[in-house]
Amino acid sequence: MKRDLEARGYMFRDLPYAHFAAEHRGEKVNVAVYTSGKLVVQGKGTMDFVQFYLEPQLLGEARLGYEHILDPTMLESRIGVDESGKGDFFGPLVIAGAFVNEEAAREMMDIGVRDSKLIKSDTRIAEIAKQIRGAPGCVTNVVAIGPEKYNELRARMGNVNDILGWGHARVIENLLERVDSPKAISDQFGNKAIIERALMARGRKIKLVQRHKAESDLAVAAASIIARDEFVTRLRRLGKEYGVKLPKGASAAVQEAGRELVAKHGRDVLGKVAKMHFRTSQQVLEGASK
Repeated sequence: MKRDLEARGYMFRDLPYAHFAAEHRGEKVNVAVYTSGKLVVQGKGTMDFVQFYLEPQLLGEARLGYEHILDPTMLESRIGVDESGKGDFFGPLVIAGAFVNEEAAREMMDIGVRDSKLIKSDTRIAEIAKQIRGAPGCVTNVVAIGPEKYNELRARMGNVNDILGWGHARVIENLLERVDSPKAISDQFGNKAIIERALMARGRKIKLVQRHKAESDLAVAAASIIARDEFVTRLRRLGKEYGVKLPKGASAAVQEAGRELVAKHGRDVLGKVAKMHFRTSQQVLEGASK
């Protein structure tokens, strides 16, 4: 590939953790080949690069734009379920579901729907979420568990996977009130019997599929974007309510925001805005007492 790109006039540069990075301004393409084996292609000319060079000349197989032919299950009707906020100290746990039929699946491909974790911009997440909600044949549902309720459920159930299972089941049930779906797909976060036990009569008729990296499925990827958008919206709203910007994740910045909250509103505020079983809560309270 490097020889080919040199012959095509690409300019090369060093990039950390990469064999090489290359750019062609005329073709409007940036290419990076990482030591992990990952290939990243960016720029306005990406589609032409993939369709007219990468696939026919290097891979010997055409896939881009033919995914639904190579994998007909992409167009099948199903519900995808995913969550957001599980690893974030502040804010709710949000579980979302997206039902897609053939028309909606084609629309998801046109929109460029992919796992929300691959989309770093909250603004872009909001834009794609709006397109998903408006896509013909797509029906969405969200179950948001606020911090206070989350802490109550965690204390009662004793296991985050049990909360997730309950939330997944409620989303599936809610969607089945509006659509007829033969199956539901989610990531493999635990024993799927957790979800099956939580499903009510309507949901017990559905085929439940759990698998690793389920976000590669269009319906699950759509659900992940809807869930992330809802989480970000509620996190921002919670921060405004208490007058402190609440960062995502569980970083040092999160601890600092926690200490600011406690200084403003007292120690009890944490249970209203954060997931108290995180070690971060102890670190915040210890820091606030100094």
